[in-house]
Amino acid sequence: MCCNCMNRREFVGLTTAGIAGGVLGLGAPALASRKVGEWDPDKPFIVTGKKLKVQPILMYRVSQRRHATSWKSWGDVQTERASIQEAKRISNELKSLSSNADFPLEVLPIVKVKTVEEALKVHKNDYDVIIVYPATGSGDLLRACFAKEKDKDTIIFVRHRSGSTYYWYEALSVRYLKTDENESEQNNCLNHGGVHVDDVVVDDTGELLWRLRALYGLKNFIGARIVALGGPWGKYDSKAPAVAREKYKIEIIEVGYNDAAPRIKSIQKDRNLVSKAEKWVEKYITIPNTTLMTDKKFMVNTFLLYCVFKELMQQNDASAFTIKNCMSTVIPIAQTTPCLTLSLLNDEGMLAFCESDFVVIPSGILLHYITGKPVFLHNSTFPHNGVVTCAHCSAPRRMDGRRYEPAKILTHFESEYGAAPKVEIPEGQEVTFIDPEYSSSRWVGFKGVVKSNPFLDICRSQQDVEIQGDWKKLKKEVRDSHWMMAYGDYLKELGYASRKIGIRWEDIS
Repeated sequence: MCCNCMNRREFVGLTTAGIAGGVLGLGAPALASRKVGEWDPDKPFIVTGKKLKVQPILMYRVSQRRHATSWKSWGDVQTERASIQEAKRISNELKSLSSNADFPLEVLPIVKVKTVEEALKVHKNDYDVIIVYPATGSGDLLRACFAKEKDKDTIIFVRHRSGSTYYWYEALSVRYLKTDENESEQNNCLNHGGVHVDDVVVDDTGELLWRLRALYGLKNFIGARIVALGGPWGKYDSKAPAVAREKYKIEIIEVGYNDAAPRIKSIQKDRNLVSKAEKWVEKYITIPNTTLMTDKKFMVNTFLLYCVFKELMQQNDASAFTIKNCMSTVIPIAQTTPCLTLSLLNDEGMLAFCESDFVVIPSGILLHYITGKPVFLHNSTFPHNGVVTCAHCSAPRRMDGRRYEPAKILTHFESEYGAAPKVEIPEGQEVTFIDPEYSSSRWVGFKGVVKSNPFLDICRSQQDVEIQGDWKKLKKEVRDSHWMMAYGDYLKELGYASRKIGIRWEDIS
């Protein structure tokens, strides 16, 4: 494995606790004394999300034989011995599932329940998600197993051919499950709605895993903290910051340039730190397939700005950052553009966005936590012949969370100043897009395949992408706005998570 290519499984010990404890390496006293932690492109990708806690429940009944009458329901789990065997099967399956999860997941010990009282006791445990395995038992017992707090979730796993056949493989119905899509629009981050037909999995642990991934993303999206240097706004929708705060409980920590400017000026005068930044530049340009096409001084200032941004994040206990007036106000202060700085933060595993646009930033936070990868905020263009161009100057390079894509480091396009990466995404790479309809809580999603990386006179990182789906329908969604992009196909997870918090999700793929 190349030194700049990290294994996705190496994230396990690098979580939010690591950020507070020194992954950022930039406490206020440390910065004051210029004892700055090393920037290192070979560090494993940081996972900032809190683990998802899962509580499995095996629901069953012990049937008593009676003469000349029906005395048992469908299903194999009708005795204590059968329940012990089934609980062991479930525990082994979940252990295997947890070892294959690419996100922090904790599976609590399975609890067996035969009565409503036993089921209700389980809800005293600390969990995020209940997985109910309803082998046998009554409808009242099933309902008692469902999560009781409205912001917790329930998944039902039933067996057809994966082991012991379950009674509730036959008996589950809309008597117990929600179906009304209009009702889901009333859901919100404090009330995810009732157990839905989409919360049922039959046999397939892969189907279970992607739902848990979606719920992990949702847990870390709601209440996320983000530093907004220069304050927040919304492109063509002034209500966007208020919607982010009220609907998604996102904590936007506003930092003024009157605070940031003295920090930037101070750090620029620190000879020891400038020397470190010069070494980091040399290390950065030795990353394979890196071509420097701007002044090294801009690169040095990029790393100094990176130190300031990280300090602001750590002081505010935030794993996300955005900057307003990034094409004007900050440039004369930092003597560079923030484009590459934001790229560096994303490549480490944090979230960093230009333009402070809270029309699109919420979708980027959710997409990041669902995918476990960097996301690319970019300008959209008018779809034609099934193709759309995506372009911006602050693209991450480590888009799969492991390797660095080839990049030319140029100036920012509009200013012809500073340092900005032109990232080359491999042709044939599948990507997921989110196109929010302003702050209306309607998000459009679709897949694409990268066809080329042109070099047009537009923002530096640019891809022509073939739309996988109804591209003519996408023309009706043109808003001259920002979109979010991530590697891979995560449309199922996004749709599943969106319904639970009242986002109207429209998948055109």
